Amino acid sequence: VKARDVNRRLLDTIRVGQGCVLASPAIERVAQPTLTEDGKRAPALRFGDPPVMALTGALCLNLFAVTGITNNSLRALTARLLGTSYSTSQMTYDLRRRRANGLIHRIEHTHTYTLTPDGQRLAIFYTKLHNRLLRPLTAADQPQAPPTLRHALATIDQHVEDYITRTRLKTAA
Repeated sequence: VKARDVNRRLLDTIRVGQGCVLASPAIERVAQPTLTEDGKRAPALRFGDPPVMALTGALCLNLFAVTGITNNSLRALTARLLGTSYSTSQMTYDLRRRRANGLIHRIEHTHTYTLTPDGQRLAIFYTKLHNRLLRPLTAADQPQAPPTLRHALATIDQHVEDYITRTRLKTAA
């Protein structure tokens, strides 16, 4: 029975990774503070925030589909991805946040968690979006970026500046 459950969780993880587009309500539920079904506050998980991204990247590890998620195993991996220490209390808080957002659920009578289908989708979606789009774009103005990409970003920047001027929006200080 345990082997069958492990195999099912691993296959679910692989399947979710193939099509990780999230519906708008799922992203809104996680990206903005909400209330859980029992009326408790579920804080937002801000995309791009280094601790959120490190923990999200750690959750993508397929091994967790087999072994489950524990505070110690996830904390060690998250600390390595962040490149800094990550305390047990920080991990406890972050696990509680993910549980409140419906991204993980606790296996009864244990201190082990598994990702929910929404949790799998969110972890893969956030990680893919960050690694494939945002990281290259943030380095796009560097000399090693292809000239066509630098030109495209300069064009986008010019259009945004024109829009701000037309609408008389103040630029950020």
